[in-house]
Amino acid sequence: MKRNYIKLVYLTTIVVAALSSCQKYLDVQPEDKIIETQLFTTPQGVKSVINGLYIDLTKKQLYGENLSLSTIEILAQRYNIPSTHSLTKIATYAYTDESTINKMDDIWTNAYAGILNVNSFLTHIEKYKGAVDPKTEAIYKGEAMAMRAFLHFDLLRLYGPRYSTVDSTKLSLPYYETTQTSINPLLPANVFIEKVLNDLTAAEKLLSEDPIITAGVNPATATGSIDFLTNNRNFRFNFYAVKGLLARVALYRGDKVSALKYAKEVITVADKFKWTTTTNALSEKQNPDRVFSTEMIFGIMNTQLYNRYDDLFDPSIADANILAPSTARLGTVFENNENDYRYNLNWQIPSTGLKPYKTFYKYADIVDKEKTFRFTMPLLKMSEMYFIAAESEEVNADGIAYLNTVRANRGLTALATNATIHTELQKEYQKEFFGEGQLFYYYKRRNITLIGNGASTANIVINYAIPMPLSESQYR
Repeated sequence: MKRNYIKLVYLTTIVVAALSSCQKYLDVQPEDKIIETQLFTTPQGVKSVINGLYIDLTKKQLYGENLSLSTIEILAQRYNIPSTHSLTKIATYAYTDESTINKMDDIWTNAYAGILNVNSFLTHIEKYKGAVDPKTEAIYKGEAMAMRAFLHFDLLRLYGPRYSTVDSTKLSLPYYETTQTSINPLLPANVFIEKVLNDLTAAEKLLSEDPIITAGVNPATATGSIDFLTNNRNFRFNFYAVKGLLARVALYRGDKVSALKYAKEVITVADKFKWTTTTNALSEKQNPDRVFSTEMIFGIMNTQLYNRYDDLFDPSIADANILAPSTARLGTVFENNENDYRYNLNWQIPSTGLKPYKTFYKYADIVDKEKTFRFTMPLLKMSEMYFIAAESEEVNADGIAYLNTVRANRGLTALATNATIHTELQKEYQKEFFGEGQLFYYYKRRNITLIGNGASTANIVINYAIPMPLSESQYR
Protein backbone atom coordinates (compact mmCIF):
# COMPACT_ATOMS: atom_id res chain seq x y z
CA MET A 1 0.00 0.00 0.00
CA LYS A 2 1.25 3.47 -0.78
CA ARG A 3 2.54 5.19 2.31
CA ASN A 4 0.31 8.19 1.71
CA TYR A 5 -2.67 5.84 1.95
CA ILE A 6 -1.44 4.46 5.26
CA LYS A 7 -1.71 7.91 6.79
CA LEU A 8 -4.96 8.99 8.35
CA VAL A 9 -6.60 10.53 5.32
CA TYR A 10 -10.00 9.38 6.51
CA LEU A 11 -11.49 12.65 7.70
CA THR A 12 -10.49 14.53 4.57
CA THR A 13 -12.18 11.87 2.44
CA ILE A 14 -15.32 11.88 4.50
CA VAL A 15 -15.67 15.66 4.45
CA VAL A 16 -15.85 15.48 0.65
CA ALA A 17 -18.30 12.59 0.75
CA ALA A 18 -20.45 13.79 3.65
CA LEU A 19 -24.01 14.87 3.22
CA SER A 20 -24.54 18.34 1.83
CA SER A 21 -26.40 19.38 4.96
CA CYS A 22 -23.11 19.16 6.87
CA GLN A 23 -20.85 20.56 4.18
CA LYS A 24 -21.12 24.32 4.72
CA TYR A 25 -20.68 24.01 8.45
CA LEU A 26 -17.64 21.78 8.14
CA ASP A 27 -16.00 24.08 5.62
CA VAL A 28 -15.92 26.82 8.25
CA GLN A 29 -13.76 24.86 10.68
CA PRO A 30 -11.63 22.36 8.78
CA GLU A 31 -9.26 21.42 11.61
CA ASP A 32 -9.12 17.63 11.87
CA LYS A 33 -9.93 17.45 15.56
CA ILE A 34 -12.90 19.78 15.31
CA ILE A 35 -14.21 17.91 12.28
CA GLU A 36 -13.81 14.60 14.08
CA THR A 37 -15.81 15.83 17.06
CA GLN A 38 -18.53 17.35 14.89
CA LEU A 39 -18.96 14.21 12.82
CA PHE A 40 -18.98 11.60 15.56
CA THR A 41 -20.98 13.29 18.32
CA THR A 42 -24.35 13.55 16.53
CA PRO A 43 -26.54 10.94 14.81
CA GLN A 44 -26.55 12.96 11.59
CA GLY A 45 -22.78 13.29 11.68
CA VAL A 46 -22.24 9.55 12.11
CA LYS A 47 -24.78 8.86 9.38
CA SER A 48 -22.93 11.17 7.00
CA VAL A 49 -19.68 9.34 7.68
CA ILE A 50 -21.05 5.87 6.96
CA ASN A 51 -22.77 7.24 3.85
CA GLY A 52 -19.33 8.45 2.80
CA LEU A 53 -17.97 4.91 3.07
CA TYR A 54 -20.56 3.68 0.59
CA ILE A 55 -19.86 6.62 -1.71
CA ASP A 56 -16.21 5.48 -1.72
CA LEU A 57 -17.33 2.16 -3.24
CA THR A 58 -18.87 3.97 -6.21
CA LYS A 59 -15.57 5.51 -7.31
CA LYS A 60 -14.57 4.89 -10.90
CA GLN A 61 -11.43 3.13 -9.63
CA LEU A 62 -13.57 0.63 -7.71
CA TYR A 63 -17.12 -0.63 -8.23
CA GLY A 64 -18.25 2.44 -10.14
CA GLU A 65 -16.33 1.09 -13.14
CA ASN A 66 -13.09 -0.91 -12.80
CA LEU A 67 -14.52 -3.73 -10.68
CA SER A 68 -17.85 -3.92 -12.47
CA LEU A 69 -18.06 -2.43 -15.96
CA SER A 70 -14.64 -2.32 -17.54
CA THR A 71 -11.31 -3.65 -16.23
CA ILE A 72 -12.50 -6.79 -14.44
CA GLU A 73 -14.83 -7.65 -17.34
CA ILE A 74 -12.07 -7.11 -19.91
CA LEU A 75 -9.90 -9.54 -17.96
CA ALA A 76 -12.74 -12.05 -18.42
CA GLN A 77 -12.74 -11.36 -22.20
CA ARG A 78 -16.26 -9.97 -22.17
CA TYR A 79 -15.71 -7.53 -25.03
CA ASN A 80 -14.13 -7.28 -28.46
CA ILE A 81 -11.07 -5.14 -27.72
CA PRO A 82 -9.16 -4.23 -30.90
CA SER A 83 -5.47 -3.34 -30.83
CA THR A 84 -6.43 0.33 -31.22
CA HIS A 85 -8.48 0.37 -28.01
CA SER A 86 -7.05 2.22 -25.00
CA LEU A 87 -7.64 -0.88 -22.85
CA THR A 88 -6.09 -3.42 -25.21
CA LYS A 89 -3.14 -4.06 -22.87
CA ILE A 90 -5.53 -5.27 -20.19
CA ALA A 91 -7.28 -7.55 -22.67
CA THR A 92 -3.94 -9.11 -23.64
CA TYR A 93 -2.80 -9.47 -20.00
CA ALA A 94 0.16 -7.17 -20.53
CA TYR A 95 0.63 -6.70 -16.80
CA THR A 96 4.04 -5.02 -17.17
CA ASP A 97 2.73 -2.32 -19.52
CA GLU A 98 2.54 1.09 -17.87
CA SER A 99 -1.16 1.59 -18.65
CA THR A 100 -2.04 -1.74 -17.04
CA ILE A 101 0.24 -1.10 -14.09
CA ASN A 102 -1.50 2.21 -13.43
CA LYS A 103 -4.96 0.69 -13.75
CA MET A 104 -4.24 -2.15 -11.35
CA ASP A 105 -2.50 0.26 -8.96
CA ASP A 106 -5.63 2.45 -8.93
CA ILE A 107 -7.77 -0.47 -7.86
CA TRP A 108 -5.34 -1.58 -5.14
CA THR A 109 -4.72 1.82 -3.59
CA ASN A 110 -8.37 2.90 -3.63
CA ALA A 111 -9.53 -0.39 -2.13
CA TYR A 112 -7.00 -0.16 0.70
CA ALA A 113 -7.85 3.52 1.19
CA GLY A 114 -11.47 2.43 1.60
CA ILE A 115 -10.40 -0.18 4.14
CA LEU A 116 -8.49 2.49 6.05
CA ASN A 117 -11.59 4.67 6.09
CA VAL A 118 -13.67 1.78 7.42
CA ASN A 119 -11.15 1.13 10.19
CA SER A 120 -11.10 4.79 11.15
CA PHE A 121 -14.90 4.81 11.28
CA LEU A 122 -14.90 1.80 13.60
CA THR A 123 -12.29 3.46 15.84
CA HIS A 124 -14.18 6.74 16.07
CA ILE A 125 -17.67 5.34 16.58
CA GLU A 126 -16.25 3.45 19.56
CA LYS A 127 -14.36 6.51 20.80
CA TYR A 128 -17.50 8.67 20.71
CA LYS A 129 -19.81 5.94 21.93
CA GLY A 130 -23.37 7.08 22.57
CA ALA A 131 -23.70 9.42 19.59
CA VAL A 132 -26.26 6.99 18.17
CA ASP A 133 -28.54 4.54 19.98
CA PRO A 134 -27.12 1.05 20.68
CA LYS A 135 -29.20 -0.71 17.99
CA THR A 136 -28.13 1.75 15.29
CA GLU A 137 -24.52 1.59 16.47
CA ALA A 138 -24.55 -2.21 16.14
CA ILE A 139 -25.97 -1.98 12.62
CA TYR A 140 -23.40 0.60 11.56
CA LYS A 141 -20.55 -1.45 13.01
CA GLY A 142 -21.86 -4.59 11.32
CA GLU A 143 -22.07 -2.83 7.97
CA ALA A 144 -18.56 -1.45 8.34
CA MET A 145 -17.05 -4.82 9.26
CA ALA A 146 -18.83 -6.44 6.32
CA MET A 147 -17.46 -3.74 4.01
CA ARG A 148 -13.94 -4.36 5.32
CA ALA A 149 -14.31 -8.07 4.59
CA PHE A 150 -15.85 -7.39 1.17
CA LEU A 151 -13.00 -5.14 0.04
CA HIS A 152 -10.29 -7.43 1.36
CA PHE A 153 -11.89 -10.48 -0.24
CA ASP A 154 -12.10 -8.89 -3.69
CA LEU A 155 -8.46 -7.85 -3.41
CA LEU A 156 -7.62 -11.49 -2.64
CA ARG A 157 -9.71 -12.72 -5.56
CA LEU A 158 -8.01 -10.29 -7.93
CA TYR A 159 -4.37 -10.24 -6.77
CA GLY A 160 -4.11 -13.38 -4.66
CA PRO A 161 -3.18 -16.95 -5.64
CA ARG A 162 -5.47 -19.40 -7.39
CA TYR A 163 -6.59 -20.62 -4.00
CA SER A 164 -7.76 -24.13 -4.83
CA THR A 165 -4.71 -25.23 -6.83
CA VAL A 166 -1.83 -23.89 -4.80
CA ASP A 167 -0.68 -24.39 -1.27
CA SER A 168 -3.05 -22.26 0.77
CA THR A 169 -0.17 -21.28 3.03
CA LYS A 170 1.41 -19.29 0.19
CA LEU A 171 1.81 -15.59 1.00
CA SER A 172 -0.92 -13.40 -0.44
CA LEU A 173 -1.88 -9.89 0.73
CA PRO A 174 -1.87 -7.73 3.89
CA TYR A 175 -5.03 -7.49 6.01
CA TYR A 176 -5.75 -4.26 7.89
CA GLU A 177 -8.00 -4.18 10.95
CA THR A 178 -6.81 -0.93 12.52
CA THR A 179 -5.68 2.53 11.49
CA GLN A 180 -1.91 2.63 11.60
CA THR A 181 1.20 4.07 9.99
CA SER A 182 3.04 0.77 9.52
CA ILE A 183 2.91 -1.71 6.66
CA ASN A 184 1.23 -4.98 7.57
CA PRO A 185 2.93 -8.24 6.56
CA LEU A 186 1.73 -10.40 3.69
CA LEU A 187 -0.43 -13.18 5.11
CA PRO A 188 -0.73 -16.77 3.95
CA ALA A 189 -3.87 -17.06 1.85
CA ASN A 190 -5.60 -19.35 4.34
CA VAL A 191 -4.93 -16.93 7.22
CA PHE A 192 -6.13 -14.01 5.12
CA ILE A 193 -9.40 -15.74 4.25
CA GLU A 194 -9.92 -16.66 7.92
CA LYS A 195 -9.78 -12.96 8.73
CA VAL A 196 -12.39 -12.28 6.03
CA LEU A 197 -14.65 -14.92 7.57
CA ASN A 198 -14.04 -13.59 11.08
CA ASP A 199 -15.12 -10.11 10.03
CA LEU A 200 -18.24 -11.46 8.32
CA THR A 201 -19.15 -13.63 11.30
CA ALA A 202 -18.79 -10.61 13.61
CA ALA A 203 -20.89 -8.54 11.21
CA GLU A 204 -23.59 -11.23 11.16
CA LYS A 205 -23.92 -11.01 14.95
CA LEU A 206 -23.94 -7.21 14.99
CA LEU A 207 -26.71 -7.19 12.38
CA SER A 208 -28.95 -9.60 14.29
CA GLU A 209 -31.54 -6.82 14.70
CA ASP A 210 -31.30 -5.49 11.15
CA PRO A 211 -34.74 -4.14 10.13
CA ILE A 212 -34.52 -6.18 6.92
CA ILE A 213 -35.15 -9.35 8.93
CA THR A 214 -38.69 -8.29 9.88
CA ALA A 215 -39.55 -5.59 7.34
CA GLY A 216 -37.67 -6.78 4.27
CA VAL A 217 -35.89 -4.44 1.89
CA ASN A 218 -38.71 -1.93 2.35
CA PRO A 219 -38.02 0.06 -0.84
CA ALA A 220 -38.54 3.81 -0.59
CA THR A 221 -41.45 5.23 -2.54
CA ALA A 222 -39.48 8.31 -3.61
CA THR A 223 -35.83 9.26 -3.76
CA GLY A 224 -36.28 11.89 -1.05
CA SER A 225 -37.52 9.32 1.47
CA ILE A 226 -34.48 7.03 1.39
CA ASP A 227 -32.57 6.77 4.66
CA PHE A 228 -30.89 3.32 4.18
CA LEU A 229 -31.38 2.41 7.84
CA THR A 230 -35.08 1.58 7.77
CA ASN A 231 -35.58 1.31 4.02
CA ASN A 232 -33.65 0.39 0.87
CA ARG A 233 -31.60 -1.97 3.00
CA ASN A 234 -30.27 -3.77 -0.08
CA PHE A 235 -28.08 -0.72 -0.71
CA ARG A 236 -26.32 -1.49 2.56
CA PHE A 237 -24.40 -4.48 3.90
CA ASN A 238 -27.50 -5.90 5.52
CA PHE A 239 -27.95 -9.15 7.44
CA TYR A 240 -28.70 -11.23 4.34
CA ALA A 241 -25.93 -9.60 2.33
CA VAL A 242 -23.52 -10.82 5.01
CA LYS A 243 -25.01 -14.33 4.76
CA GLY A 244 -24.59 -14.17 0.98
CA LEU A 245 -21.00 -13.03 1.29
CA LEU A 246 -20.30 -15.87 3.72
CA ALA A 247 -21.62 -18.26 1.07
CA ARG A 248 -19.45 -16.64 -1.63
CA VAL A 249 -16.30 -16.76 0.51
CA ALA A 250 -16.92 -20.33 1.68
CA LEU A 251 -17.28 -21.56 -1.90
CA TYR A 252 -14.10 -19.74 -2.94
CA ARG A 253 -12.35 -21.48 -0.08
CA GLY A 254 -13.66 -24.84 -1.22
CA ASP A 255 -15.93 -25.33 1.81
CA LYS A 256 -19.07 -26.48 0.01
CA VAL A 257 -20.83 -27.54 3.20
CA SER A 258 -20.71 -24.01 4.63
CA ALA A 259 -21.38 -22.45 1.23
CA LEU A 260 -24.57 -24.49 0.85
CA LYS A 261 -25.65 -23.70 4.40
CA TYR A 262 -25.37 -19.94 3.98
CA ALA A 263 -26.79 -19.90 0.46
CA LYS A 264 -29.86 -21.84 1.61
CA GLU A 265 -30.34 -19.45 4.53
CA VAL A 266 -30.72 -16.64 2.01
CA ILE A 267 -32.80 -18.71 -0.40
CA THR A 268 -35.18 -19.41 2.47
CA VAL A 269 -36.09 -15.71 2.52
CA ALA A 270 -36.18 -15.34 -1.26
CA ASP A 271 -39.53 -13.58 -0.98
CA LYS A 272 -37.62 -10.54 0.32
CA PHE A 273 -35.66 -10.37 -2.96
CA LYS A 274 -38.31 -11.01 -5.58
CA TRP A 275 -37.54 -12.21 -9.08
CA THR A 276 -38.02 -9.72 -11.86
CA THR A 277 -41.38 -9.96 -13.63
CA THR A 278 -42.13 -11.05 -17.17
CA THR A 279 -43.79 -7.68 -17.70
CA ASN A 280 -40.61 -5.84 -16.76
CA ALA A 281 -38.44 -8.11 -18.88
CA LEU A 282 -40.57 -8.30 -22.02
CA SER A 283 -43.19 -5.57 -22.10
CA GLU A 284 -41.76 -2.47 -20.42
CA LYS A 285 -40.06 -0.39 -23.11
CA GLN A 286 -39.45 3.09 -21.66
CA ASN A 287 -38.50 2.30 -18.05
CA PRO A 288 -37.31 -1.29 -17.77
CA ASP A 289 -35.47 -2.33 -14.63
CA ARG A 290 -32.64 -3.96 -16.57
CA VAL A 291 -30.51 -4.66 -13.49
CA PHE A 292 -33.36 -6.61 -11.82
CA SER A 293 -33.03 -4.47 -8.71
CA THR A 294 -35.75 -6.37 -6.81
CA GLU A 295 -33.41 -9.41 -6.80
CA MET A 296 -30.49 -7.45 -5.41
CA ILE A 297 -29.22 -8.48 -1.98
CA PHE A 298 -26.56 -5.78 -1.99
CA GLY A 299 -25.62 -3.07 -4.45
CA ILE A 300 -24.49 0.50 -4.77
CA MET A 301 -26.19 3.69 -5.90
CA ASN A 302 -23.76 5.25 -8.37
CA THR A 303 -24.76 8.79 -9.32
CA GLN A 304 -22.15 8.71 -12.10
CA LEU A 305 -23.51 5.52 -13.66
CA TYR A 306 -24.91 7.11 -16.79
CA ASN A 307 -21.73 9.06 -17.40
CA ARG A 308 -19.88 5.74 -17.21
CA TYR A 309 -22.38 4.26 -19.66
CA ASP A 310 -21.86 7.13 -22.09
CA ASP A 311 -18.10 6.65 -21.90
CA LEU A 312 -18.09 2.88 -22.35
CA PHE A 313 -21.21 1.51 -24.01
CA ASP A 314 -23.17 4.23 -25.79
CA PRO A 315 -23.82 3.32 -29.45
CA SER A 316 -22.38 6.67 -30.57
CA ILE A 317 -18.89 5.56 -29.46
CA ALA A 318 -16.59 4.59 -32.34
CA ASP A 319 -16.15 0.87 -33.03
CA ALA A 320 -12.52 1.10 -31.94
CA ASN A 321 -13.49 2.30 -28.45
CA ILE A 322 -16.89 0.88 -27.54
CA LEU A 323 -17.15 -2.04 -25.12
CA ALA A 324 -19.18 -4.72 -26.88
CA PRO A 325 -18.54 -8.37 -27.79
CA SER A 326 -18.48 -9.62 -31.35
CA THR A 327 -21.87 -10.72 -32.68
CA ALA A 328 -20.68 -14.31 -32.84
CA ARG A 329 -19.42 -14.31 -29.25
CA LEU A 330 -22.58 -12.71 -27.89
CA GLY A 331 -24.72 -15.23 -29.71
CA THR A 332 -22.63 -18.07 -28.32
CA VAL A 333 -22.92 -16.80 -24.75
CA PHE A 334 -26.71 -16.57 -24.90
CA GLU A 335 -27.06 -19.61 -27.17
CA ASN A 336 -28.93 -17.33 -29.60
CA ASN A 337 -31.98 -17.61 -27.38
CA GLU A 338 -34.04 -14.44 -27.66
CA ASN A 339 -36.35 -15.71 -24.93
CA ASP A 340 -33.64 -15.05 -22.34
CA TYR A 341 -34.58 -11.89 -20.43
CA ARG A 342 -30.92 -11.00 -20.05
CA TYR A 343 -30.40 -11.13 -23.80
CA ASN A 344 -33.47 -9.45 -25.25
CA LEU A 345 -33.59 -6.72 -22.60
CA ASN A 346 -29.92 -5.76 -22.34
CA TRP A 347 -28.60 -6.33 -25.86
CA GLN A 348 -30.12 -4.51 -28.81
CA ILE A 349 -29.16 -3.20 -32.23
CA PRO A 350 -29.50 0.59 -31.79
CA SER A 351 -32.69 1.92 -33.38
CA THR A 352 -30.70 4.99 -34.46
CA GLY A 353 -28.70 2.88 -36.91
CA LEU A 354 -25.40 3.88 -35.28
CA LYS A 355 -24.28 0.25 -35.01
CA PRO A 356 -25.13 -2.83 -37.10
CA TYR A 357 -24.50 -5.06 -34.06
CA LYS A 358 -26.02 -5.36 -30.59
CA THR A 359 -24.74 -3.01 -27.90
CA PHE A 360 -25.05 -3.14 -24.12
CA TYR A 361 -28.08 -1.36 -22.61
CA LYS A 362 -28.08 -2.79 -19.10
CA TYR A 363 -26.90 0.49 -17.58
CA ALA A 364 -28.55 2.89 -20.01
CA ASP A 365 -30.75 5.56 -18.43
CA ILE A 366 -34.53 5.39 -18.54
CA VAL A 367 -37.20 7.95 -19.37
CA ASP A 368 -38.74 8.38 -15.91
CA LYS A 369 -36.07 10.08 -13.80
CA GLU A 370 -38.06 9.46 -10.60
CA LYS A 371 -37.70 5.69 -10.65
CA THR A 372 -35.93 4.65 -7.47
CA PHE A 373 -33.95 1.91 -9.22
CA ARG A 374 -32.02 4.49 -11.27
CA PHE A 375 -28.24 4.53 -10.61
CA THR A 376 -28.39 0.96 -9.23
CA MET A 377 -25.43 -1.39 -9.67
CA PRO A 378 -25.92 -4.87 -8.16
CA LEU A 379 -22.94 -6.49 -6.44
CA LEU A 380 -24.72 -9.50 -4.89
CA LYS A 381 -27.94 -11.04 -6.22
CA MET A 382 -30.31 -13.88 -5.39
CA SER A 383 -29.33 -15.72 -8.55
CA GLU A 384 -25.80 -16.18 -7.18
CA MET A 385 -27.20 -17.86 -4.08
CA TYR A 386 -28.93 -20.40 -6.32
CA PHE A 387 -25.72 -20.89 -8.31
CA ILE A 388 -23.71 -21.45 -5.12
CA ALA A 389 -26.29 -23.93 -3.86
CA ALA A 390 -26.30 -25.70 -7.23
CA GLU A 391 -22.52 -26.11 -7.18
CA SER A 392 -22.42 -27.16 -3.54
CA GLU A 393 -25.11 -29.85 -3.59
CA GLU A 394 -23.76 -33.40 -3.52
CA VAL A 395 -26.57 -34.78 -5.68
CA ASN A 396 -26.44 -33.55 -9.29
CA ALA A 397 -30.21 -33.47 -9.69
CA ASP A 398 -30.56 -31.25 -6.63
CA GLY A 399 -28.03 -28.84 -8.07
CA ILE A 400 -29.84 -28.76 -11.41
CA ALA A 401 -33.07 -27.96 -9.58
CA TYR A 402 -31.49 -24.77 -8.21
CA LEU A 403 -30.26 -23.85 -11.69
CA ASN A 404 -33.71 -24.45 -13.12
CA THR A 405 -35.23 -22.01 -10.66
CA VAL A 406 -33.02 -19.26 -12.05
CA ARG A 407 -33.64 -20.33 -15.65
CA ALA A 408 -37.40 -20.28 -15.11
CA ASN A 409 -37.10 -16.69 -13.96
CA ARG A 410 -35.03 -15.80 -17.02
CA GLY A 411 -37.55 -17.11 -19.58
CA LEU A 412 -35.70 -20.38 -20.21
CA THR A 413 -36.81 -24.00 -20.19
CA ALA A 414 -35.70 -26.49 -17.57
CA LEU A 415 -32.53 -28.54 -17.91
CA ALA A 416 -32.61 -32.32 -17.67
CA THR A 417 -31.78 -33.59 -14.19
CA ASN A 418 -28.72 -35.40 -15.54
CA ALA A 419 -27.25 -32.27 -17.18
CA THR A 420 -23.60 -31.63 -16.31
CA ILE A 421 -23.70 -29.12 -13.48
CA HIS A 422 -20.40 -27.32 -14.11
CA THR A 423 -21.03 -26.99 -17.84
CA GLU A 424 -24.42 -25.41 -17.23
CA LEU A 425 -23.19 -23.25 -14.35
CA GLN A 426 -20.48 -21.72 -16.51
CA LYS A 427 -23.06 -20.82 -19.12
CA GLU A 428 -25.26 -19.17 -16.51
CA TYR A 429 -22.40 -17.18 -14.97
CA GLN A 430 -21.57 -15.88 -18.45
CA LYS A 431 -25.17 -14.80 -19.05
CA GLU A 432 -26.09 -13.53 -15.61
CA PHE A 433 -23.28 -11.22 -14.54
CA PHE A 434 -22.52 -9.04 -17.57
CA GLY A 435 -21.28 -5.71 -16.23
CA GLU A 436 -21.20 -6.97 -12.64
CA GLY A 437 -17.60 -8.19 -12.40
CA GLN A 438 -18.15 -11.77 -11.20
CA LEU A 439 -17.11 -13.85 -14.23
CA PHE A 440 -13.34 -13.38 -13.91
CA TYR A 441 -13.51 -14.56 -10.29
CA TYR A 442 -15.58 -17.58 -11.31
CA TYR A 443 -13.02 -18.57 -13.92
CA LYS A 444 -10.18 -18.13 -11.45
CA ARG A 445 -11.89 -20.09 -8.68
CA ARG A 446 -12.68 -22.93 -11.09
CA ASN A 447 -9.14 -22.83 -12.52
CA ILE A 448 -10.41 -22.52 -16.06
CA THR A 449 -7.48 -21.81 -18.37
CA LEU A 450 -9.22 -21.47 -21.75
CA ILE A 451 -12.09 -18.99 -21.93
CA GLY A 452 -14.19 -17.49 -24.70
CA ASN A 453 -12.59 -14.63 -26.59
CA GLY A 454 -14.81 -11.55 -26.80
CA ALA A 455 -13.56 -10.90 -30.32
CA SER A 456 -14.57 -14.24 -31.81
CA THR A 457 -15.92 -17.72 -31.14
CA ALA A 458 -12.40 -18.96 -30.44
CA ASN A 459 -10.90 -19.48 -26.99
CA ILE A 460 -8.04 -17.61 -25.38
CA VAL A 461 -5.64 -18.52 -22.57
CA ILE A 462 -6.40 -16.47 -19.49
CA ASN A 463 -3.64 -15.14 -17.25
CA TYR A 464 -4.49 -14.85 -13.55
CA ALA A 465 -1.00 -13.86 -12.39
CA ILE A 466 -1.71 -10.19 -11.69
CA PRO A 467 1.37 -8.85 -9.91
CA MET A 468 1.25 -6.88 -6.69
CA PRO A 469 1.34 -3.16 -7.60
CA LEU A 470 4.65 -1.35 -7.30
CA SER A 471 3.03 1.01 -4.78
CA GLU A 472 2.96 -1.97 -2.41
CA SER A 473 5.92 -4.13 -3.41
CA GLN A 474 8.49 -1.31 -3.41
CA TYR A 475 8.04 -0.94 0.36
CA ARG A 476 8.60 -4.62 1.14
